[in-house]
Order: sequence, then structure tokens, then C-alpha cells
Amino acid sequence: MKKYLLTAALAAFAFGAFAQEWTPLFNGKNLRGWQKYGGTAEYEVVDGAIVGTTKTGTNNTFLSPKGTFGDFILEFEFKVDEGINSGVQFRSVVTKKDKKDLGRVSGYQFEMEMNTNGKRRWTGGIYDEAGRGWIYPLTFNQEARKLDVYTPNTWTKARIEAIGNSIRTFVNGVECASIWDDKISEGIIGLQVHGIGNNTAEAGKTISWRNIRIITENPAEYATPENKSVRQLNLIPNTLTERQKEEGWKLLWDGKTTDGWRGARLDHFPDKGWSIKDGVLRVHKSGGAESANGGDIVTVNTYENFILSVDFKITDGANSGIKYFVKPDMNKGEGSAIGCEFQILDDKRHPDAKLGVKGNRTLGSLYDLIRAEKDDAYFRHNEFNNAVIVVKGNHVEHWLNGVKVVEYERNNQMWNALVAYSKYRNWPDFGNHKVGHILLQDHGDEVFFKNIVIKELK
Repeated sequence: MKKYLLTAALAAFAFGAFAQEWTPLFNGKNLRGWQKYGGTAEYEVVDGAIVGTTKTGTNNTFLSPKGTFGDFILEFEFKVDEGINSGVQFRSVVTKKDKKDLGRVSGYQFEMEMNTNGKRRWTGGIYDEAGRGWIYPLTFNQEARKLDVYTPNTWTKARIEAIGNSIRTFVNGVECASIWDDKISEGIIGLQVHGIGNNTAEAGKTISWRNIRIITENPAEYATPENKSVRQLNLIPNTLTERQKEEGWKLLWDGKTTDGWRGARLDHFPDKGWSIKDGVLRVHKSGGAESANGGDIVTVNTYENFILSVDFKITDGANSGIKYFVKPDMNKGEGSAIGCEFQILDDKRHPDAKLGVKGNRTLGSLYDLIRAEKDDAYFRHNEFNNAVIVVKGNHVEHWLNGVKVVEYERNNQMWNALVAYSKYRNWPDFGNHKVGHILLQDHGDEVFFKNIVIKELK
């Protein structure tokens, strides 16, 4: 008996030492201490849960507990009617014009949405309300989407860990999103009823929350161990997180200078056609001609096996590209330097999208060779998007916003036959070079680049 009591006491001590100190944000009975912002949708307490109801003719509406929160771990359960989406704001800010104004809520949002269309399945993704828009759609975590962890009209458990610059989300214990950001360090928490405009078919649908609790004292002690298979997106421009450094990533552009880059046909960086401002590298608009203004720029170094990640933003009707295996001296005439190209293009407005063969000149494509299959890639026009190029020997992949859109093998008969029917047929051994420079293209249109990082592979 004494042995049993001692064991039980030790177990109780161990549990107490590591127990999470939760504070309830909702008493399960009423909405005392909660405040509404943004719109006029209604909230009520039903069977121990907060229930919000959609309403026509109102903006997004948010119900918030008193106070602001910086570093924390937040857990709650939620249930969403089929056909609508919702979310939970955190580290968010309310801006009001005057005392009568209901306020505009901006900041991070944990996404909650129905799954029945089978396409997005982005529950647990992170959205920047009234700001940058989607910053971690679940295209960046396909494994979380495949698990199909959320079902409409079913209680689902959510967890948000916001500790310093690290923000991670979980749905039913599955990690969904991971970002590193410093935009907002503290703000309100808000339960969202999404605006539905005048869509009467969606009016009267409900979103429910219960068991809402938070840890604010030493939340880092209770953080979930890092899962390095979940991609971490670094949203602080032109920097590397400690995790990225550990994984071998390096800045290919420092966000401030032209170090490491030169003109494709120069021994220095171009004197015109390019500029650097606020951590963004800009190609100037100059009439749409290929490499006729400042000209293309290439890395000083060459690369063989690597993962290259570049954030880019195109303007209306713009054309550009990211090239690799580039041999700058190969093309002695006019036009761009020669290399395999991740096409950057405004598909809706630039005529090149309709040229080539079966769309092989569209955004994300291996230009003039292989069409990008990007139906599932969420593209944000006039905002920054992410391009990734993976090279492992003869195996190459193009990724757009977390979705693999092109995959091919080179240095084989099929590859050579493909090249033979393209605009590159007259360039000797095109695409088969072992090493080459990386190039950003000046095609005479305004395009922006940032967060250019590379991980060399063995």
C-alpha cells in the first residue's frame, strides 16, 4: 500500500510540474466580458457553446473576449454549418473612425471552412484579415489536407501556438500551418461570423465554439515539439530563421545590395532597369521587350543541385521568368540569356499565355516545353507568390504556392525530343548542363522579387 501511495504521489507531482495552466475565456453560460466588432451578426449561448448566426447586409462580425494577448496557446472546439466559412482572429487590431463605428478588425486569422467541395480543405490555414490576405494556405501542407481532419457540422478541436515570431496551428492534433512573422505581436482574439452580402441562401447558418481556453504564462514551456516535415514560411523579408539556417538555407539576395548578382552580359550589376527599395528587387517597365533595358541579371556563382525559393509579384500584363542551368555567353545576339525557365506571366492579360503548345508558356510552366498543372495552386494577382525550383541531378520540379506544377527528367531521349520541338532546338545540349547560373529576367515589364533563398543539395 505504501509503495502504491508513493508512486501515486510521484505521478501527481510530475503531472503538476508539467500541467498546462489553462484559463477559460468563456464561462459556458453567458457573454459577459465579450464585445462585438465589425458587423451586426448575432451571437448567443446555446447548450454551453457560443453560436454565431450569419446575416445578410452586414460586414464580417467578430466577438472578442476582454483584453489583448501576445504570447499564448489557445485551444477551442468549433462546428461550422455546411456551405459557409469562418475563423478565429488572434493578435488582431481594431481600428475605429469614431465611437459609433463598429470597427475594422485586421490581423491573423485561423481559417475554418466547410470541406464538401473537396478542393480547398484549408481549415487550419492562416489568413491576414484586412491585410496581406492568405499567408499560409494549406497548399503549403498537403499532408494536412490529405488527412481531411475537418468535417462540417462536427465538433473539431483547434490549437493556436503564438510564441514570439513563431505561429503554428493544429486541427485535431494535426499541425497545419507554421509561420515566422513579426507584423503584430499582440492583439485581440475574435470569433468570426463571415459576411455573406445579400446571399439569402446562406442567411441563418451557424458557427459554434466551446471549451475556449488559453495559456498566457510561459506558453513556450507547453509548446508542441517542432515537426520539421511541416513547412515553415518565413514572412520577415530577406531573412533566415534559425530553422532555415539549421536546414542549410542561404540568402541568395540580401535585400539591400546587389552583392552576388551581375548583369547576364556584364561584369557588374546593370546601371539601369533595376532598383532596390524596402527589401524588394524591382524590374522597371520599359515597353515589354526581352532584355532590352537593364537586361537580365544572374548569380555570380553557379549551382548544380539545389532548392531555390523566390517570392515574386507581377503587375497587370507582365512577363518575366526565373531561369536555371543558364550559360550567359551562349546567346551572342539579342534577347535573353539561355536556360530552363520557370515562367512568370499574367496569364489573363499577356498574349504569350495563348502561344506555344497547349499552354506551355503559362505561369509556372517550364517555358515552351511543359505546361504547369496549377489548378490547385492558389495564385494572388498583384500580391507576392512563391516559386520553388528543385534540382536533383536530372530530376527537376517547379512548385507554385506549395503545389507541384511541373516535374520532369532531363538528359534522356524523351527530353531531347521535347527540346527538338521547342524554340530551344538550335541551342546545343539545351537543359542538359550539369551546372549553371540562376537568372531573373528583364522582359520589359514591372515585376518584383524578394526572399530569394537557396539550399544546395549533395
